[in-house]
Amino acid sequence: MKKLRALDLTLAGMFVALMAIGANIATIAPFLQVGGVPITLQTFFAILAGAILGSRLGSIAMTVYMLVGFVGVPVFAGFIGGPSIIFRPTFGFIISYIFTAFIIGKIVEKKKSMAAFIIASLLGMAVNYLFGTNWMYYAYKLWAAAPEGFTYKMAWLWMVAPLPKDIILAVCAGIMAHRLEKTILSKGHFKHLKRAS
Repeated sequence: MKKLRALDLTLAGMFVALMAIGANIATIAPFLQVGGVPITLQTFFAILAGAILGSRLGSIAMTVYMLVGFVGVPVFAGFIGGPSIIFRPTFGFIISYIFTAFIIGKIVEKKKSMAAFIIASLLGMAVNYLFGTNWMYYAYKLWAAAPEGFTYKMAWLWMVAPLPKDIILAVCAGIMAHRLEKTILSKGHFKHLKRAS
């Protein structure tokens, strides 16, 4: 197993902080709401984590984010934390960030083109939606108090509102990560950042 360097730990810690900010951006800046639905940037930062840090470090950063919140630090949406988060229907989205970062990282480690970064970002977003929405549905069906007449279709209809925002942000994340790859990440101390373990 490749040892984590000081740079790796710093970058992973930075993305943990960004995830906490992204989860609560609408609380910090109340104007970031569309039709009463708060805009969150967690998926955006999870995508960037995989695209910039690579599969290994990106998934480590997302795992640390989940664990930091799990032990009680209020880093999740609504400034909440603690082990009770596992019983919330939205916990599946938090778990999905680990897989999102890993899959995106694997793709961009093999191909460095702009198209590869954008496709990887969109695939990572799809993983986030698939895992998170299915977890939410079964959580409501098995242990959470489901709304009246709740169905699988309704669970997916709830995801329609944030979908355009997340598609746009995923594409922007892919473009941003590709530009960083070409200008910064392929040089100096960053050069071996995505080298496989």
